[in-house]
Amino acid sequence: MLTEVNIYTPITRYHRKHFQSEHQKVFKMQGYPHYYVATASGTSEGTVAVTGEGLPELETASPPQFDGPLGVWSPETLFSASVADCYILTFRAIARASKFEWNSLECKVEGVLERPEKTTYFTTFNVHAVLHAPEGAKVELAERLLEKAEALCLITASLKSDVVLTTEIILD
Repeated sequence: MLTEVNIYTPITRYHRKHFQSEHQKVFKMQGYPHYYVATASGTSEGTVAVTGEGLPELETASPPQFDGPLGVWSPETLFSASVADCYILTFRAIARASKFEWNSLECKVEGVLERPEKTTYFTTFNVHAVLHAPEGAKVELAERLLEKAEALCLITASLKSDVVLTTEIILD
């Protein structure tokens, strides 16, 4: 069932207070809840095959830091990649809703895995975004949209980790 939903569906009261716009764009999407299913299968040795309905199979392994092979996606790298991917997709949606013209966005994410209090988890995700926009673009608006993308990204909103955003805007 499709439902009309504001593109700025707030994640928390903070987001509702600080990021809703009077010029909200309405689009159609499925009503909540959404379900995202992935399946992994593996044996006692070798890579793990990760699949999802209608998606190509992805081979994964432990990262080199856990004695895994080089050149293979790991759950840890995929986790950082999902933060970067979601950030760009979120920016794309809010830039479109704000009628902000831009050329490209590169997002590099460094996930920091630590072991505080004898529990291993990602404590921080350092997100570095480089936005290329056309000459004459409003830099203040670009910065505000980059910050809004981090605040509204559903992946970062789902993390208990700290998220540290740094941005660079290049007019070309």
